[in-house]
Amino acid sequence: MLYRYGQCYLEKELKPYDMGSGQFIFMAALFHEDGISQENLANKLNIDKGTTARAIKKLESIGYVTREVNPKDKRSNIIRVSKEGQEIRPVLQRISQQWSDELFAGMDSEEQELIIRLLQKMSYNAYSLIKNDKEKASGGCCQ
Repeated sequence: MLYRYGQCYLEKELKPYDMGSGQFIFMAALFHEDGISQENLANKLNIDKGTTARAIKKLESIGYVTREVNPKDKRSNIIRVSKEGQEIRPVLQRISQQWSDELFAGMDSEEQELIIRLLQKMSYNAYSLIKNDKEKASGGCCQ
């Protein structure tokens, strides 16, 4: 439910910037590691190449990222945050912080730290499960 509510929140907050919740995670990843290949971006986020291509195309069309052919490998693209993308960075950080603040409302720092530790464990467990499943067979949602 938290994921779904988060998507609804992002959709509402990002609408004035012509961005959807689906592009938000790509911008966040690019702010962390700008100038990454499109394939590496997809792998880091564990999102299929087609979905990644569509998200990058949308972000490029609204001017938040640029896509250029990798000079070392003409078959791949390098994705960079544009000047306009850098200008929206504080807005996206504010939106993210507001969401976190609302989720943690009424909790003391000890409770917040506990939740973060437990979610990190759950995330690692989910990653391990998916990784093991991928090694057993190809296919599924997280190729």
